[in-house]
Formats: sequence, C-alpha cells, structure tokens
Amino acid sequence: MDIDCIIESILFAAGRPIKIKTLSDVLNVSVDDVKESFYRLKNSYVSNNRGIDVVMINDSIAMCSNEKYAEYIKKALGLDIKQGLSQAALEVLSIIAYNQPITRIDIEKIRGVKCEKAINTLLEFNLIKENGRVNAPGRAILYSTTDDFLKYFNLPSLKDLPPLDDVI
Repeated sequence: MDIDCIIESILFAAGRPIKIKTLSDVLNVSVDDVKESFYRLKNSYVSNNRGIDVVMINDSIAMCSNEKYAEYIKKALGLDIKQGLSQAALEVLSIIAYNQPITRIDIEKIRGVKCEKAINTLLEFNLIKENGRVNAPGRAILYSTTDDFLKYFNLPSLKDLPPLDDVI
C-alpha cells in the first residue's frame, strides 16, 4: 500500500482539508504515519517545483496550489478575495481573528460602527463562520475564522498570526 499516493488521491478528490485522524482511520495507520506521509509529499512538491502543494491546517491536511502561482490562478479564475473585501470587511476580519469567538455587538464596540454587511461578506467568502451563541438573553451569534481563512492567508494555525503589536 502506497500511503503517500492514497493520501494524495484523497486530498485531490476532497478539495478541502481532511482531518489527520480521519486519514489515519481510513488507512489503518498511525497519526504519525500520516504526518510522515504529509512531509514526504510536501518535500516532493517543493523539490520538484510543482504547481500544487499540501498544507497542514490545525489538525487537517489539504491539497492546494503553489502560492508562487497565485497571481495566475486569480487571473484565470477571476478570483481575488482581497479585491472583493472592503476596508471595513478586512477590519472586521482582523477583529474576529484576534478576538474569536466574538459577537457582532462586540465587534461594533471595537470599531465604533455597524458591521453587519462586512460580516455577511466574510461569511459569503467562507472566511468566518458562526461558532455558537452566547448563553445570555438575546443569544447573540459568536463568530470565528475558518480553515479557509488560514489557508488563504497561508497560516498553519491561529497561533501563527503575527502579534497584534506588529499589526497595529
């Protein structure tokens, strides 16, 4: 059984991150075996200067395009999330990333203005998600970032966000 080829096939077919534990269970191998396979695939793509890559996002693995070719992909597919995001949406996304989970009301307190439109845009681009509700009257929705957020900004995990002092 060629674990690397099987994992590569699963990631390609899925088109989304797959939990390392799921891959381990499906292949009946250890989590460490899956991680070793990830690193072999990663090294193979890098050393052969391939147009695709694999990334580890939290406890999942995903296949993606090589970031060196992002400009061409965006042009070919008409994609540019940043172009589709207003300054307000980027500000709201930053607030959510550094303060998650957070409610719309708390975001508006930080920004000083309404942010419903920005939140809807971020939900549409799947950069944020609803992450439960506050256990208080009104049961406000809590928002947090998604794996797509990590993938788009090339972050392995939220721990890799730059320190807030560096951003401001």
